[in-house]
Amino acid sequence: MFDTVLIIALCVLSFGLLLLFIRLLLGPSIQDKILALDAIGVLLAGIIGIFMILQNTTVFSDIVLVLTILGFVGTLTLSKFLERGVVIERDD
Repeated sequence: MFDTVLIIALCVLSFGLLLLFIRLLLGPSIQDKILALDAIGVLLAGIIGIFMILQNTTVFSDIVLVLTILGFVGTLTLSKFLERGVVIERDD
């Protein structure tokens, strides 16, 4: 029963991932595309987490950690670039 619930959750997350890829390609503004990329990272972490539960292993936990950190830093960097025009400010 629990495996069935996990497979249904995996299908729902996969469908959401498909919708986010469509938003990434057709997003009217750059902010929509950045938000879609961030949400894709979160959904991928969830999908990998469900695979870890289904396979009864913790092998992919490092991958999930790195994926979420890179997603956060990437979203932060792109948001700062859109707001100020530069990522690293230099005081010369």
